[in-house]
Amino acid sequence: MDNEMPAEPLDASFDLVARQDAAEQALSALRGDVDEVKSRLEKVSRAAARPAIGGSAAASPELKGFVDGYLRHGREAELKSFTTGVLADGGYAVPREIDVAIAAQLKAVSPIRAIAQVVQVGTSGYRKLVSSTGTASGWVSETAARPETGTAKFNEIAPPMGELYANPAASQAMLDDAAFNLEEWLAGEIAAEFAKAEGTAFVNGTGTNQPRGFLAAPTSNAGDATRPFGTLQFTATGNASSFDTSPELKLIDLVHSLKAAHRQGAVFVMNSKTLSAVRKFKAADGSFLWQPGIMDGQPARLLGYPVIEAEDMPDVAANVFPIAFGNFRNGYLIAERRQTTILRDPFTNKPFVNFYATKRVGGQVLDSDAIKLLKVSV
Repeated sequence: MDNEMPAEPLDASFDLVARQDAAEQALSALRGDVDEVKSRLEKVSRAAARPAIGGSAAASPELKGFVDGYLRHGREAELKSFTTGVLADGGYAVPREIDVAIAAQLKAVSPIRAIAQVVQVGTSGYRKLVSSTGTASGWVSETAARPETGTAKFNEIAPPMGELYANPAASQAMLDDAAFNLEEWLAGEIAAEFAKAEGTAFVNGTGTNQPRGFLAAPTSNAGDATRPFGTLQFTATGNASSFDTSPELKLIDLVHSLKAAHRQGAVFVMNSKTLSAVRKFKAADGSFLWQPGIMDGQPARLLGYPVIEAEDMPDVAANVFPIAFGNFRNGYLIAERRQTTILRDPFTNKPFVNFYATKRVGGQVLDSDAIKLLKVSV
């Protein structure tokens, strides 16, 4: 009897071991819950990171019905509740996702669109009033009379508009292939065709059934105070057919012919052939006027201002304007209707299906004080 061990310490030891096992099981379960929550968050993050235009899982019913129903198979009945576009008006308005993709690619490809002021309009009759004199004001004492000030003068801007169209084609086999990303291909094709036409119109457009380009505006060498509204000022190169012996001085004159307020955000615009000549210009100390972008994605600079390459700008020749400098956000206005319309045409070019896309776009010089030109002239 005397050799028997007490029962209470043994029971306490078993109870401690049981508690440790329970704690480890609870900790293991908690780790499993944490891992599950982490896995769900990663899935949500990956789904959110996928662009809506390419991911069918996140596609809206409008986009799915438009792409799978109308574009792939020509079923027009599925679009009745989704779009305000009318077939008799030239086609169906594309869903917002495709329109946004087209607009983003246009801005990336079209150089003038990327730097100009763009407004969305509902009709082709867009009007804008621009003050040419500013608002008059004056100084008075606390108790003095307030004489009537002068009235500002306004000029009406009505950008000429035209219908821009593209007509890409795809084979029926491509459309039947579920792996073929139709909306991404279509947005890219439309944007590429639109960008080519826009690039020419925003620079040299005549204003007849198309935008009026800024080089189509009247020009004069008169200053801002005396030049008529809508007329662009130019600086002559000093040579009848090329640059003169000190071209860097003419570029400096061009820069400072622009008001200081407009120089905040101003850019140079020229084509690549002109840029190849400008890159060789040097200052008096032998340093190049042109400087490459410091960081990847940053534009090159000339006299401290970004250089935009627009291939529709003319080459250096007599009596042309190969270089423009200005704040195009203030100086050039692009007006466009909100929606792109598409008409599916499987009959004209069998066995291919054509997609006839149209959009109304207009453009015009907005503030002629905000854009200056360099003219090859004595």
